[in-house]
Amino acid sequence: MDKLIVIISGIIGILFTYWFFLMKRERTISANSEIEIIVEGGYSPESISIPKGRTTKVTFLRKDPSSCLEEVVLGDFKIRRQLPLNQKVTIELTPQQAGEFKYSCGMGMYHGKIRVTD
Repeated sequence: MDKLIVIISGIIGILFTYWFFLMKRERTISANSEIEIIVEGGYSPESISIPKGRTTKVTFLRKDPSSCLEEVVLGDFKIRRQLPLNQKVTIELTPQQAGEFKYSCGMGMYHGKIRVTD
C-alpha cells in the first residue's frame, strides 16, 4: 500500500511540474499610449505589446518589499530605474524597431517582455 501511495504521489508531482513549467500560457496586453505594470512577486502583466515609433508611457508600481524588485532594467533600451515601494515610476519608450525586448529586476531573477509591433 505504501508503494502505491508513493507511485501515485510521484505521478501527480510529475504532472504538476509539467503543467506549471510547460503549459503556462503567456498573455500579452496591448498598450497604445500608456500601461501600468504592477511589481509584486514578478511583473503583471508580464508581457506587453507597444507600437513602433510611438511614445508609450510604461508605469511601474512596486508593491513587493523584496530587495530584488527595487530596480527594473530594460537592457535593450539602456534604461535602469529604481522602483521605490508604493510609488509609480514612469518610463517613456519610443521604440524605433519591431521585435521582442526583455526587461528584468536588478538581480535578473524576475523577467518580462515588451513586444514592439509595426
